[in-house]
Amino acid sequence: MANVRETRGDASSEASIAELVKQLSEQTSRLARQEVELAKAELAVKGKRAGIGAGMFGGAGIFGFYALGSLTATAILALATAVAAWLAALIVTAVLGATAGVLALQGKTKVQQATPPVPEQATESVKEDVQWAKTRAQRTRQ
Repeated sequence: MANVRETRGDASSEASIAELVKQLSEQTSRLARQEVELAKAELAVKGKRAGIGAGMFGGAGIFGFYALGSLTATAILALATAVAAWLAALIVTAVLGATAGVLALQGKTKVQQATPPVPEQATESVKEDVQWAKTRAQRTRQ
């Protein structure tokens, strides 16, 4: 009789362990789903904030553009006190055009430096690593 009781005790403890493992698996899955939902909600809030911030940057750009226009008009009117109005407008236009040209040339240079968009140093480093591994493998074979 003692052997039967011991066997029954082991079977019930195994069943409870299996049940505990099943519960752990279910709870882990539920926790993972809840964490994913929390991450989605957090990203949605942050995305909304980023969108609002980007819109504000856009508005700032528009107002900056108008401010530059007003500054240009101010420069023309100030220069017009010394020379004819048409000449003042021409001078300010030439200065702005020259500035735009210099910025365009600098931008072109920067874009050329960035192309092609391949990580050249990392590529060379990987090639060196592969060569080192090949050399090391050949030495090991000998």
